[in-house]
Amino acid sequence: MMWFYLALAAGILLGVVGQLLLKAGAGGETLLQQFLAPQSVIGLALYFIAAVCYMLALRKIPVSVAFPSVSLSYVLVALLAFWLYGEALSPSKLAGIALICVGVILVTRTA
Repeated sequence: MMWFYLALAAGILLGVVGQLLLKAGAGGETLLQQFLAPQSVIGLALYFIAAVCYMLALRKIPVSVAFPSVSLSYVLVALLAFWLYGEALSPSKLAGIALICVGVILVTRTA
């Protein structure tokens, strides 16, 4: 069973890295340039691999646990965007992050 949770964690982490790479590739002047930027291509590939990991995780983890757990990616992206890109972390964003974490804990404990 641990392998399925590791697949879920890998899917979440790959999705986070994919999102950050899409942000890094967003500097093109046109949408086509942005889409063809190496960071964007790699980011999309990582999204695909993340989806495969998620599908593997769903073989044994209830979707009512797995899908809410994916919301941890919002937390990681917000924190890494603050650190890597200097994006704002307002008190309301921090409160939202805390609520997401509490929600995931509650959902996974009652499953």
